[in-house]
Amino acid sequence: MARKSTHLYLMAFLFFIGGVGYLCYSGLSENSIYFLNVAEAKAASPDKLVNARLFGTVAVDGLEKHANGAGVLFRLEDKDNATQTILVNYAGIVPDTFKPGAEVIVEGGIRQDGHFAAKTLMTKCPSKYQKENRNG
Repeated sequence: MARKSTHLYLMAFLFFIGGVGYLCYSGLSENSIYFLNVAEAKAASPDKLVNARLFGTVAVDGLEKHANGAGVLFRLEDKDNATQTILVNYAGIVPDTFKPGAEVIVEGGIRQDGHFAAKTLMTKCPSKYQKENRNG
């Protein structure tokens, strides 16, 4: 009888571990978000940009607010190579700190027309909020 219960516990344990493993695998594969700079995004295949997070700097030219309400169309440029840009369309409330030259992170996906449709737009905090280097 002890042998039967040991087998039962072993089977239950293996079933539990299998279930947890499946949940981890399916959760990671479905919710994978690539975090790329603009140059990496331009070099990536379109299937990697279906669900991606891009970071860069708002270009000075090409910034247009949506005429019908909240949102903005802008060029996101690579921090290290300003010639590498991608057009971003964001249809939401734009943060107050959003302006040309601001460092931003956008989350969304690439559309068939090549534009990046952003669901989320975050700006990096301005340097005036960072701690100053204090001597003494």
